[in-house]
This record gives sequence, C-alpha cells and structure tokens, in this order.
Amino acid sequence: MIEMKNVSKWYGTFQVLKNCTTRVDKGEVVVVCGPSGSGKSTLIKTVNALEPFQQGEITVEGISVGAPATDLPKLRSRIGMVFQNFELFPHMKVVDNINLAQIKVLNRPADAAREKSMALLKRVGLDAHADKHPGQLSGGQQQRVAIARALAMDPIAMLFDEPTSALDPEMINEVLDVMTELAKEGMTMMVVTHEMGFASRVAHRVVFMDAGEIVEDAKKEDFFGKPRSERAQHFLSKILHH
Repeated sequence: MIEMKNVSKWYGTFQVLKNCTTRVDKGEVVVVCGPSGSGKSTLIKTVNALEPFQQGEITVEGISVGAPATDLPKLRSRIGMVFQNFELFPHMKVVDNINLAQIKVLNRPADAAREKSMALLKRVGLDAHADKHPGQLSGGQQQRVAIARALAMDPIAMLFDEPTSALDPEMINEVLDVMTELAKEGMTMMVVTHEMGFASRVAHRVVFMDAGEIVEDAKKEDFFGKPRSERAQHFLSKILHH
C-alpha cells in the first residue's frame, strides 16, 4: 500500500534522509524506531507530503506522492495522521473537532458527520466527553480524540508520529490499547515510537533508523531476537535493560 524507494531529503546542506527504501503492505503494522534525530518523524511525514523530499519515489496505492499532478489534499484525506501533540482546535468542542474535516473535506452532511463522530468517540471510550473542550481532557484522552478524528476520514492507512511521547506514563497505555485494537482490526499502520513493548506485541515489521538511514528492516521476531547490525543491538540493549 505504501512503497518508498531510495528516498533522500536535505535541509539545506544537511541530509536528513539517505536512500530510504521500505514498504508497508495492506493490513501490516510497521514500527519505525531509532535514536533521536535519526530521521524517523521526517520519514513518516514524507508519506503524505507533509515533508517534501528531493530524491526517490513514494507511492500510496500506486499514486506517486511526489508527482506534480498528484492531488495532495485528496491523498492526505485518505491517510490518517496522529501527531505527538494532538493538534486539536482548543476553541472547539471535542465532537466538532472530529466533525470538521468530514464536513469540509468529505462533504459529509452535518448530522451524518456527528453520528460518525459519536460512534468513534464511543469506540475510544470518550463518548461522554463529546461536548467538552480539549483543555478539559487529559493528554491521553486528547490523543484518543485525535485518533478518532483521523479515523473519521475512513483512511486507507494510519501514520502515528510518536503518539505517546508527550503523555504522562499513566496515560500511555490507554492510547496504545486503542492502537492495538486498530491493528487487530487490520488497519494498515506506520508507527514512529519508542514503545518497544508495543512494537514486540503488535508490529509485523520493525524499521530501525540511524543518522537518516534505514539500518534494518526486519520481521519483529528477527529484530528483537537477533538484530543484524551492531547499532541496533546497542540501541536495544539500552532501551530494553532499563
């Protein structure tokens, strides 16, 4: 469903992505991990062109992300994106945050949008909070609203950019539980995260990055069992032994 071939990106003279090649098949969960500054978030944001890239090719269901003729707003509407910092509109009620893009982008009637929003809020355990503002919710609750908002667009795939890194430790599991359920239902997912427990439970494959390069792209059993590269072994020994 998502294919990346030799993707490179520069910020000025600094190369942030170096010949990155990977793919995500329909229904697959791929976790992208690695040290800070390794290019993980940049890589995931190139998939829906939130970050432009200078070389290589990315296709989503056969549509070229980098082609000048591609309708990027239409493409982005089909790929759900969940950010680190929720990105909810603080002045709007929770339900209206979820309604907005359905009405404006999908041209869904307001009553149908609300019905969809309420069903998704129920799914993430927050239907009782529909008429609150985001500031009245905990961080974990806000992130679950952000997931519901992404799902409201009926995406073909979901991208998660460190969805738990801004949360208190107690709130992390309530978000990971929702993501685990999505994975069980067969949602195609690409997840940047440091949550190795989630990766070992839910991922089909793990992509390990360092200094802008994909160092390993392996089945999770191989990655956690015996990573090939010394760099990944060192990373795992630091993360799993504390």
